[in-house]
Amino acid sequence: MPESRFPRSVYGVGDEPDPRFSLANERTFLAWIRTSLALVAIGVAIEALAAPIHPSMRIVAALLFIVLGLVAAGYAWLSWSRTERALRLSQALPGLAIGAVMVAGVALAIVAVVIGMFV
Repeated sequence: MPESRFPRSVYGVGDEPDPRFSLANERTFLAWIRTSLALVAIGVAIEALAAPIHPSMRIVAALLFIVLGLVAAGYAWLSWSRTERALRLSQALPGLAIGAVMVAGVALAIVAVVIGMFV
């Protein structure tokens, strides 16, 4: 194992898994990063473009989208490392721990936008 592989907490254990599984895990990580960027961009756009939404609801929605984007980025790393470690140790893969939080957060932000449009 090369010494330069990071993080050691992942690459320092177990055996090399089938590369297809590691590459699929990496694509999932990148999908979460794209989702994170999109959520932050929506939050910034709502506020920067002064969307025709009641100001308090606009701030609430923008902050919700930005926070969800930050959470998604953190989850991307955590999920990638947990999955890669499980692959290396031939263990069961971890489940989607944050799915309900993301769905509820996005739904709440959308509700804030809709309410803000009609107030």
